[in-house]
Amino acid sequence: MQTILGAGGGIGAPLAKALKSYTDEIRLVSRHPEKVNETDQLFAADLTIAGQVDKAVEGSQIVYLIVGLPYNIKVWRKQWPALMRNVIDACKAHGAKLVFFDNIYMYNPAYLGRMTEDTPFGPVSKKGRVREQLVHMIMDEVEAGNLTALIARAADFYGPGVQNSVIQETVLKNMLKGKKAQWFARLDKKHSFTYTPDAGKATALLGNTSDAYNQTWHLPTSREQLDGKQWINLFARELGVEPRYQALPTWLLSLVGLFVPIMRELAEMAYQYDRDYFFDSSKFEERFDFKITPYGEGVKEVVRVAKAV
Repeated sequence: MQTILGAGGGIGAPLAKALKSYTDEIRLVSRHPEKVNETDQLFAADLTIAGQVDKAVEGSQIVYLIVGLPYNIKVWRKQWPALMRNVIDACKAHGAKLVFFDNIYMYNPAYLGRMTEDTPFGPVSKKGRVREQLVHMIMDEVEAGNLTALIARAADFYGPGVQNSVIQETVLKNMLKGKKAQWFARLDKKHSFTYTPDAGKATALLGNTSDAYNQTWHLPTSREQLDGKQWINLFARELGVEPRYQALPTWLLSLVGLFVPIMRELAEMAYQYDRDYFFDSSKFEERFDFKITPYGEGVKEVVRVAKAV
């Protein structure tokens, strides 16, 4: 049995589809799980409740934690450490391996120009400090010999039908409404994005590779280096519209955040857009034979799906 905790998020469906290459026993766990494959087992659970997590993990050989909590620091501080402890304890109790789908928030901002698995930690955001805590919780158990686990880390992501991608919210959806695309901080800085179908396939591959455990992996991400304007031009070309845009300075995000809560949450992360942000997945590429989707192909599919809705 391979179990996905938080199966309703943007990576859930791609991961579930990819796991079919390895097993017919897939359990999807969330508050309201829905089948991706015909043979999927559905298990409704609240992952903040230890007993429910224990039952969700029972019988699993591999557990994928891909939860996306509401983008609110109060929720993160309260729920993430408790949820992670529930998952770790359940994996230890049932002898399951853990695969944690992670982001780059804990990295030192001075090193975003080329991020590798060895990039030093040094978060400057509140959310980054929470994410760093989660990584230490896992790796402390690994180093103590209590847990077999790996961390699969992605850059900001985009993909067909994804609802919580920043670039799709601020660029694609605005353009579809005839509005200007919006970008944070500076349009002339490069920014990597991981394509969710690639991330799903790669996470499944890592989970089913025995020697991939007890370490961190950057999920495969295109080596192309596009800046904000180039990303906007890609979407505009596929939509057949003029690439109209505006850059939102950090101070404006903070001001709007007084009235729009999500903007207040995004303001502390705007540093990721005022400098080059290049996500290097060389370690994965050298270990596995994997075709990474070029940005042009990915954007074309994202736009096709968005238009079909």
